[in-house]
Amino acid sequence: MVAVRHRSQVAVAGDGQVSIGNTIVKAGARKVRKLYGDRVVAGFAGAAADAFTLFARFEAKLEEHRGNLSRAAVELAKDWRSDRVLRRLEALLAVADREHSFIVSGTGDVIEPDDGLIGIGSGGPYALAAARALIANSDLDAKAIATEAMRVAATICVFTNDHLTVEVL
Repeated sequence: MVAVRHRSQVAVAGDGQVSIGNTIVKAGARKVRKLYGDRVVAGFAGAAADAFTLFARFEAKLEEHRGNLSRAAVELAKDWRSDRVLRRLEALLAVADREHSFIVSGTGDVIEPDDGLIGIGSGGPYALAAARALIANSDLDAKAIATEAMRVAATICVFTNDHLTVEVL
């Protein structure tokens, strides 16, 4: 999964592959979605069932904090770290609105990258590297960069495919 903040646009792209060990069990999962009246976009990496639980919790935090992404991310991370059930979830979230992008983890991390780029999951480092190169060496917009970065990752990482979902703010 990759999130790209570029030229006043935010695009989040995720592949569709769900694996159990070395076996692909689903090729067309939807790991990226818009939340809070289409003002926030979120994507996940990790265990699919865990991520859907986190999406629901994060959406509730957005509602509770009236769409304040920073506050919702921090509160989710606090709950995730301290709740006995949530603590066992194995996933990462990348969340973004028009102003901020964050990685949220179960260890309590809420990280806003310096360059507005996020790569999480098995193919995340490859997509992140490709996005950085595309931003520096092309005139592509955020959506095209996120799409191409994920396509590059899919050619390198066996746990990443090219069945992409891309959401743009």
